[in-house]
This record gives sequence, structure tokens and C-alpha cells, in this order.
Amino acid sequence: MRDEPARIGDHALDNLRYIRRTMERAGSFTSIPGWGGFIIGITAVLAAAIAQSFIGQPRLWIGVWLVEAVVAAVIGGITMWRKGGSELSSAAARRFYVSYFAPLVSGAILTVILWRASLVAVIPATWLLLYGTAFVSSGAFSIRVIPILGIAFMLLGLGAAVVPLAIANLILGAGFGGLHIVFGLIIARRYGG
Repeated sequence: MRDEPARIGDHALDNLRYIRRTMERAGSFTSIPGWGGFIIGITAVLAAAIAQSFIGQPRLWIGVWLVEAVVAAVIGGITMWRKGGSELSSAAARRFYVSYFAPLVSGAILTVILWRASLVAVIPATWLLLYGTAFVSSGAFSIRVIPILGIAFMLLGLGAAVVPLAIANLILGAGFGGLHIVFGLIIARRYGG
């Protein structure tokens, strides 16, 4: 029995799919660390649990979350570096960084303003909304799941805007903890680590 040769059309379609995927990757920042996001989620769940015990002490409450922000930044930076290597200095990466960090810098400035105005209860909503905005805007230069993650954070931010601090803290845990865990696993599975 003779094997039938592959039809030229099938081979051409496979080549076009390969070329398309390669070009999409060249214009996108793909070094989002899924496992890093998962670990960040675990530390955020712990931070939410610890911060919940300090709801009546705003200085300690915000201190817990600021320590968590530093821990998350270190984990994110290390795992992104391990996954991305040379891609971290690409044009797509630079576009990603600008669109990601602008909302985060705004969040840091607004945190100081809200703290000075004794508006601690609105800080969780501010963080979730601006963190979500960072993912929505940077998602234009990254993998497809990133803007969806951003929208999920923004929806939680909307919820955190209308509840007392004790509940908003739990929503922070659901966002920075739960969403990072779920989307970290999705990214690790679909986009390699």
C-alpha cells in the first residue's frame, strides 16, 4: 500500500498558522509568569487574612498590604526574568511596561492622597480598579488572557467601592489572591510557566 501524499493546501495552511503565531508572538509580550502569579496569589491570601485582624488599626492594615506589594513585586520580577530572558528588553516589553506601570504609579499617588485625607475605606477599590486598568491597558501588548484578568480586577474594585473596609479587605484577598491563583494556573498551563 502506498501512502497518499499530503495535499499542498493542508501543508500551506499549517505553514500559515505557524507564521501567524510567530508574528503574534513577535509583537506581544509573552513573559507573564503563570507560576509567579500563582505564588503571588498565595501570599496575597495570607496578607488578606493577616490584614483582616488589623481592620480597626489602619496603619497596621495598610502596612500589611504594602509589605505584600513589595513581596509580590519581587516574586513577579524574579519569575518574569526567569521566564522571559532576552524578551524583557524587546519593543513589545517596553510597550507593556509603560501601559502596565502608569496605572500602578497613579495608584501609589492616590494611596498617599487617600491616606492623608483619612479615606482608608476607599483604598481597596482604588487599588483593584487601577491594578485592573494596568492589566487591561498592558493586555494590548500581551497574551489574550491578560485583559480578561484586568476586567475581573475592575469588577471586584467596583464591589469594593460600595462596602465597608472589612468586606473590601476580603475582596482584596479575592482579587490579589484568588484571581492571581486562577489566572496564574491558566497562564502556566496555556502559555508555558
